[in-house]
Amino acid sequence: MLSNRIQKIQPSMTLAITAKAKAMKQAGVDVISFGAGEPDFPTPRYIRDVAIEKIEEGHIGYTAASGILELKTAICKKLQEDQGVSYQENQIVISTGAKQALFNTFQVLLNPLDEVLIGVPFWVSYPELVKVADGIPVFVETKEENQYKLTMADLEAARSSKTKALILNSPNNPTGVVYTKEELLAIGMWAVEHDIWIISDEIYEKLVYGGVQHISIASLSEKIFEKTIIINGFSKAYAMTGWRIGYSAAPVELTKGMTSLQSHVSSNPNTISQVAAVAALEKESGEVEAMRTVFEKRKELMVKIVSALPNVTFINPQGAFYVMVDCSYYIKKFNFESSIELAEAMLDEASVAVIPGDAFGVNTYIRLSYATSEPLIKEGLERIRAYLTR
Repeated sequence: MLSNRIQKIQPSMTLAITAKAKAMKQAGVDVISFGAGEPDFPTPRYIRDVAIEKIEEGHIGYTAASGILELKTAICKKLQEDQGVSYQENQIVISTGAKQALFNTFQVLLNPLDEVLIGVPFWVSYPELVKVADGIPVFVETKEENQYKLTMADLEAARSSKTKALILNSPNNPTGVVYTKEELLAIGMWAVEHDIWIISDEIYEKLVYGGVQHISIASLSEKIFEKTIIINGFSKAYAMTGWRIGYSAAPVELTKGMTSLQSHVSSNPNTISQVAAVAALEKESGEVEAMRTVFEKRKELMVKIVSALPNVTFINPQGAFYVMVDCSYYIKKFNFESSIELAEAMLDEASVAVIPGDAFGVNTYIRLSYATSEPLIKEGLERIRAYLTR
């Protein structure tokens, strides 16, 4: 009954674990969740106030399918000031979250059986969105000694005559690693040489720690810029997850295609959310940095506690708000098949929700989010320690 395309798609494992944890909480179970992919802060007051004002005005109607000009202008200014890349308004498409911006990109860019290189570990939706566009996700295995970053050797081994695009995610979900300027330049030059599109997911750009700097690969040369599609949004840095506003910045020809597609799929993103997003960019007065500082403090706490857990290793994040922990010792000890069984056991027996690494292509890891309070980080990690060493 279902189309072949849809039968290829796997449901989001991250959403499934989070939904089960929420159901247990509603049933009265004291669950601590490390599954969150969203800030635990409210949307800043200045953003909410502007949205309320717009609602009270009462003039809320459809906008252009690709978004309002004011927001496109604000995004162009932000990209110039933050990343040193120059875009015009006709190169920006505002979408219902960064996920729709990715959906648009793959639909417009890919023909059937075109290949897209995806580094492992990867964000859970990348391969599924490629499949929906009838593309082929090609998983590029990365190595621990390279901080699970893509290298030239990794990419060249995976490249074929059908390779159309590469997904680059820095800061990375789930690892938290951030690519250096030198690493980005090498990837960019390689992509230009082989006429491969770079889809640069920069949603965590403002959440970096320890003096690390986020650099957009599009800023490194004109030729790299011309082969790059930037994907970004407001959910992480501005705590606007439920507002559903993301965007793409791309060459005009691609933007025209995305605009045409979106006009038939969803039409314009939420009008109130677009106005709020303008305020987020134009009126920001320290809230974003305040949240980043809290996340950095939590990261340091989680890393300190995790480093004391016996028989585990972990990836020390430089950005985003996750820590990936290798639990291969315990998966083997408990005779589990993969991290899925470990995550299910932790939820059922220790009332702690974690995301299994299988969702990201690495079946011995679990992902812990520190988008939660310090007391809950301490209590939740103590439950994990007690469970693993019981």
